[in-house]
Amino acid sequence: AVVSTQSTGARWTRRVDLFAVDLIMIPIHLGMHWCLAVIDNRAKSITYYDSLLGDNHQCTNALRDYIASEHLAKKKSPLDIQNWKLVIEKEIPEQLNGCDCGVFTCKYAEYLSQDKAFDFDQGDMPYFRRRMIWEMVNKTLL
Repeated sequence: AVVSTQSTGARWTRRVDLFAVDLIMIPIHLGMHWCLAVIDNRAKSITYYDSLLGDNHQCTNALRDYIASEHLAKKKSPLDIQNWKLVIEKEIPEQLNGCDCGVFTCKYAEYLSQDKAFDFDQGDMPYFRRRMIWEMVNKTLL
């Protein structure tokens, strides 16, 4: 189920202009699984990344409706949402077990934030886990 993005989002973005940034990354928790949704203001798209290659049109539709209402509330004008693309990305590194969804979600976000192509796979997850721990312990990103 999708949490009411209108009321929750309004609290989170009270002092933030979502339309002044290129990418808005939203981790999505589905109870036992993590995915990533990305609102790309440059490309006018909302893309959903699921390492198990699932579909979640409910999420992309809810985010589309949310950014339209956020634009109306903050900019006092309707957002032309008709040209926005809603994408369930399937050409992504795929999770092959039941425990690495969080690491995949973090890596999708990291690579997208740097405009890098995904060049990792399931075999890289042990290294990424160790690297994430090192970065947290040392309070620095590699």
